[in-house]
Amino acid sequence: MTYLLDANVFIQAKNLHYGLDFCPAFWEWLIENHAMGKVASIDKVGDEIAAGGDELTDWVRDHGNGMFLKTDAPVAAQFGAVSTWITGQQYEPAAINTFLQVADFYLIAHALARGQTVVTHEVPANSVKRIKIPNVCIGLNLRFMTPYEMLRREHAKFVLGKKV
Repeated sequence: MTYLLDANVFIQAKNLHYGLDFCPAFWEWLIENHAMGKVASIDKVGDEIAAGGDELTDWVRDHGNGMFLKTDAPVAAQFGAVSTWITGQQYEPAAINTFLQVADFYLIAHALARGQTVVTHEVPANSVKRIKIPNVCIGLNLRFMTPYEMLRREHAKFVLGKKV
């Protein structure tokens, strides 16, 4: 199984549970699992993170090394499937227009093109005003999970070393 990470996975990790300053093991795990071909994200997510101009932006610049995949022809070929599903639902036009312009749209297309599992903190919601990644995944039969589910499935361990 390969995982495709939403921007909120990186941002919430930095801001909450896995701060770069006190939980470097999480960030090392991402780098190692990317090197093994298990973890990736997309360039649009990288762009969102770069807009933050903080230590996470620095981490992406210093350690991203191909982790943020570019949109290629197989991904672009999925745009129609994603937009057709979105416009076939009961979402308000403003919600549709917003979704089609943000990284979430590209994230779903990437996952469809490559058979990847989407990893996000978002949860399904019955709202016509905002399109949530899990709702689109359900509608397009894509697998999705939280970062915690991914870490458990992959048996990640962030263990403290011996104190010196």
